[in-house]
Amino acid sequence: MAARNSGAAQDGGAAPDSGKVALVTGASRGIGYGIAEALVARGDRVCITGRNEDALKEAVERLGTDRAIGVAGKAHDEAHQAEAVERTMEAFGRVDHLVNNAGTNPVFGPIAELDLNVARKVFETNVLSALGFAQRTWAAWQKEHGGTIVNIASLAGLGASPFIGAYGMSKAAMVNLTLQLAHEMSPGVRVNAIAPAVVKTKFAAALYEGREAEVAGHYPMGRLGTPEDIGGAAAFLTSDASAWITGQTLVVDGGILLNAGVG
Repeated sequence: MAARNSGAAQDGGAAPDSGKVALVTGASRGIGYGIAEALVARGDRVCITGRNEDALKEAVERLGTDRAIGVAGKAHDEAHQAEAVERTMEAFGRVDHLVNNAGTNPVFGPIAELDLNVARKVFETNVLSALGFAQRTWAAWQKEHGGTIVNIASLAGLGASPFIGAYGMSKAAMVNLTLQLAHEMSPGVRVNAIAPAVVKTKFAAALYEGREAEVAGHYPMGRLGTPEDIGGAAAFLTSDASAWITGQTLVVDGGILLNAGVG
């Protein structure tokens, strides 16, 4: 696959270097890749992580090898967290933005029958990994120099989530983690979350595959989300345009919560 620089502007010129660096977890595809692409497009350099080394390498090539590096590993592995932050610092000398996107949802069914070992795996990957990355980027750069953290939560974490209860619980914890970090790391580091509804990715395919038109019909905007939708939100929350925003969870849902009213 030929490398290209997604930081190219619409007129074909390269996006100017912003001088900022982001670490985006779980970014070889889907929402994470959409976020990395948006940050590269505005001139950031990025380190992306993912479990599959080949997929990660392809993602780096698409983003542009002059703007991106990849570090393969499992998000909950503390050694991987350390390596990702160290490699980012070695390659770019800083880590201004952390986007905690890595997540898992290995179970579908009623929570009353949930295997607790599965629940532990969900929380390790979705919550504890985010805390671990936040601790490491704080120590490596942000404590002294400031920056932003964006946690990818979910609409599932803002209410009951039939059949994906473990995932919903973990994402509710991500919302609270966002509040805790925002309080402790202020004023230098702003910490916010994004709570997407269903986004068209391989990760979420079970929620719409084979019936996309039906599912999308419930959304006032008339469609499901895309990785680019979440990338735009993350770009905003890591920019100076959101300089007075911290501790917030931005719902990006195509209006689906508007359907929660009576009648």
